[in-house]
Amino acid sequence: MSSERTGDVSRRTFLHTTGGALIGGAAAALAVGEATGVASAQLRVPPAPGPKLGFAVVGLGSLAINQILPAFAKCERAKPAALVSGSRQKAETLAVRYDVDTKHIYGYDNFDAIANDPAIDIVYIVLPNSMHHEYTIRALKAGKHVLCEKPMANTPKECEEMIAAAKAANRTLMIGYRLHYEPHTQAMIAIARAQEFGPARVIVCDAGFNIGDPAQWRLNKKLAGGGSLMDIGIYALQAARYLSGEEPTEISAMSYTTPNDPRFKEVEETITFQLKFPSGVLAHCTSSYGCGLNRFRVFAPKGSFELEPALSYNGIRMFVHRGGVMEERVIADRDQFALEMDHLAESVARNTEPLTPGEEGLRDLRIMTAIYEAARTGATVKL
Repeated sequence: MSSERTGDVSRRTFLHTTGGALIGGAAAALAVGEATGVASAQLRVPPAPGPKLGFAVVGLGSLAINQILPAFAKCERAKPAALVSGSRQKAETLAVRYDVDTKHIYGYDNFDAIANDPAIDIVYIVLPNSMHHEYTIRALKAGKHVLCEKPMANTPKECEEMIAAAKAANRTLMIGYRLHYEPHTQAMIAIARAQEFGPARVIVCDAGFNIGDPAQWRLNKKLAGGGSLMDIGIYALQAARYLSGEEPTEISAMSYTTPNDPRFKEVEETITFQLKFPSGVLAHCTSSYGCGLNRFRVFAPKGSFELEPALSYNGIRMFVHRGGVMEERVIADRDQFALEMDHLAESVARNTEPLTPGEEGLRDLRIMTAIYEAARTGATVKL
């Protein structure tokens, strides 16, 4: 692959080199502009963002500590306002780091008291999957809007109840599908919709990693609802859906788990599934806890386009293939969690439906339930 990308590397080097020169030039121009008072269209100061909405982060595990809380520094419409954890000490340490007043720290025993905290506008649920249903509904009943991590819940019925609770409370419920807000993903969707290479014929989506500690909650079926499909495979399913722009009508699947592996006593290791869409597009997807998989690709009559890596927190890259030539389309990285939280804050402020509402999470749970059925029975499941 390295030999195929020789031209690409040169192009990237050029971009990095000229980019540095451009940045330096812009800085010099800015200095001159400030000194002379001459305005420049290229240096137009962006308008100030609207007021920031306060987020309560519920569950201070790895994702919250390493990704979500640091992302607030890049947000224009969102700020950390409260922390909810079973560990007061952990919450206090993080509160100091992110300038959250300790009076806005809650435990799971007094969680419902957030109803009386005007600093909290939105609750971000970052708990094990089995807890999404309970804490989403409690947050909605407390009068707060909710951002719930994926998967939305463990069953379609729980998703339906969460959606009903949001409607009853007249509050917004959004699911944390971060890739929908990621620039490379948005560009790939745009290429698919514009049919730049002709209509999609085949979509291949692979998502996986080699999971570690056998004692972690993701390997507990009661907490996780399932194995790799529920955690990482949902990205492959999502990609097949948003790249096709359609909902599947037929599903087939197979799964495999390495015998006697202590990690997989309760949940599946690897599952492959095939989706047929109304237009005739076929998707082949793989989800695994046993190996690294990180690529989405669309094949069309005039070429193909892909993301690899496709679902990382940063460093996503886009390549297009046409006439035997591969080209990288360079797009600037942006913090996916910051974009996601700002989107919800903006949706709440404007009273508009977010891009990934609760109904989107429900659709995935229904399809994943069918994937598990297809893998268990060996039969094609029609939706």
